[in-house]
Amino acid sequence: MLKQLLTAASIATALCAVAPSARAELKIATVDVNAIWNGYSRTKDAEAKFKEAQQAVQKDMEGRMEALKKSMEDINKINADIEKPELSKDAKEKLAKDREGKVAIARNQDRELAEFRGTRERQLQEQYIRMRKDIIEDIMKAVNQKVQAAGYDIVLDRAGMSMGQIPVLLYARPDLDFSKEIIETLNKNAPKTPVKP
Repeated sequence: MLKQLLTAASIATALCAVAPSARAELKIATVDVNAIWNGYSRTKDAEAKFKEAQQAVQKDMEGRMEALKKSMEDINKINADIEKPELSKDAKEKLAKDREGKVAIARNQDRELAEFRGTRERQLQEQYIRMRKDIIEDIMKAVNQKVQAAGYDIVLDRAGMSMGQIPVLLYARPDLDFSKEIIETLNKNAPKTPVKP
């Protein structure tokens, strides 16, 4: 908490240290990166693709889990058959050998399932990180173009939070925010979605 207060105090001190005439000329603006993120059409498309990938992995996992469950049921059935008193010793030995083969298959399925889960979770995480990085780059490019065109000296994120989960920007006039312009710029070339009746 102290660290966040010191950071805020440092920023305030830096702003106050500017000469009075320079402060009058200082151009400050704000954006809401969360609003831009949510309003960007590419975000919605990327999140939909990511959700599809998650569902495909989940479906594959369920198929593998079902195969493992079937193997376990087969093992349990063999165990129940071995316990039948009417079976001969030879029949029980044959079933025990069958069970060993089924146990080996089930162990292999369980190992493959764990490896598959780990690999796919890692791949999904990497996919999400790439998606997020690309979208953030688009947002930053649009913001930087606006900053250069308008000649802003400082631009703060209205949605930014400190480590203590306290808003970094406590107040700014709404007219200083140019988030809507950025969303419009980013969505300018987005394909038009058909209007649903």
